[in-house]
Parts: sequence; C-alpha cells; structure tokens
Amino acid sequence: MRLMEKINPTPNGFLLIDKPAGPTSHDLVDRLRRVTGIRQIGHAGTLDPFATGLLLFGIGPATKQLNQLVGLGKEYVATFILGASSDTDDVAGRITKIEGQKPTTEEIRSVIISRLLGPIEQIPPAYAAIKINGKKMYEAARAGKPIVAPPRNVCIDAFEILNGSKQNEDNTLSLPVRIQCSSGTYIRALARDLGSAFGIGGYVSVLRRTKIGPFFVEEAVVPERIKKESWTEFLLSTDTILDRLPKDKRERILN
Repeated sequence: MRLMEKINPTPNGFLLIDKPAGPTSHDLVDRLRRVTGIRQIGHAGTLDPFATGLLLFGIGPATKQLNQLVGLGKEYVATFILGASSDTDDVAGRITKIEGQKPTTEEIRSVIISRLLGPIEQIPPAYAAIKINGKKMYEAARAGKPIVAPPRNVCIDAFEILNGSKQNEDNTLSLPVRIQCSSGTYIRALARDLGSAFGIGGYVSVLRRTKIGPFFVEEAVVPERIKKESWTEFLLSTDTILDRLPKDKRERILN
C-alpha cells in the first residue's frame, strides 16, 4: 500500500516590510512572489516610489483580510518644502520656485489648527493613482490632460511641527512634521495646501510611513533580508495580526 504524499499547505500570514526609496509598492509584490514562489500576495495600502517606510503584505489566504487592514490609520514623518511648488506635489515632480514672505512657526501652526486638523475635505494630487471616470489621474496628467478630482473626506488626527525647521540656500523653508491621519489621506496634498495658504507653494521632499494601525516600522524587515530559504521566519500569523487590532476590526474580519 502506497503512502499518500504529504501536501504542504500554502504559507499563510503577513509580512511587515520597511520599503526603501525607489521601488513601487507593486515592485515589492513582484519581488516577494519571486522569492516565495507564491502568486497570492497583496498589500494594505501603497507608498509612492520616493517614499519609505512601513508596508503590510498579505501572503496566501491572508490576502482575504487585507481589505479590513487597508482602512487602519497611518502615521508619517515628512519634510515639507515651503516656497516652491511641484506638479506632483512631491520632490519627484517639476519644481517651480515661488517668491514670497516665509511664515513663522506660529503662523504655520495657526493655519494647521484652523484648516488642516481634524475632519477636512482634501483634493487629491493631480498625479494620484485613483480613477476618475475609469482613468487613473496620473495617466491623464502625464498625457497633459490633468483631472481635478472631487474633494475627499479625511481626518488629520495629529499634525506636529518637529524640531529642525530651516531656511534653505534657495530661500525655501524646510519644515519637518509628524502626521497621524485616516487611511486615504495624501500627505502631498497637505504640503501643497499648507504652502498655498501663504501663497508660496509647498511640496513633500521626504516622506516616511512609521505606523499602520498598531504596527510600527521598527518591527519591519528590509526587503534584502527576505530570502528564499528563510523568509518564513518573518511571517506573522493571522492570529498575531488579529490580536493587535481594535475589537471592532477584529470582529469584522472573523465574521
């Protein structure tokens, strides 16, 4: 009598990855597929190529839970440049200097409190991946036909000016910030709108995601450590993820 061959189940769980600047979020999905040999891989929220920081990937059957994880709040540290604009609202775009009086820290804080804190309406950047009438905004912008998206309701839970603000040699102002916000918030749009409030333009030069819900970038692994022979040692079980979620989120996934 022949013994039945043992079938190894598809690994199932989550990976916390510290994304470097350069690759897209989908580039990292492709990398994980090559290393793991698993096609069923997705992520809970993208990061722009120039940005770094925490990405949460689902592997195997765990991808079915990603929809619930996408809506978790996010935390970022960033550097805003005031005194110039960018067609992409970040450092990767075409930069245009805008002369004007630079605001003081107190003036900036006043605008943040009055316009950019709590529930707000936010117009997405022209170079965004969301679709309007079936077409991605960044594709229309690249074709020279930018689309103005309708405003979206987002919530800025915290908007802190960090130490290290400085006047740059080109007369722009570097403003380091920490932001806690709802899912779907564009940090680029916050920089744009903050600069626009003073008539001098603004964009993001540095962006790093430090937190997704209860998960921190300090727990994440850099892509170079994900190896074919050892990647599963970084795999977090579904139970591990669920145990750290808010009760309402956990119950929604389980049901």
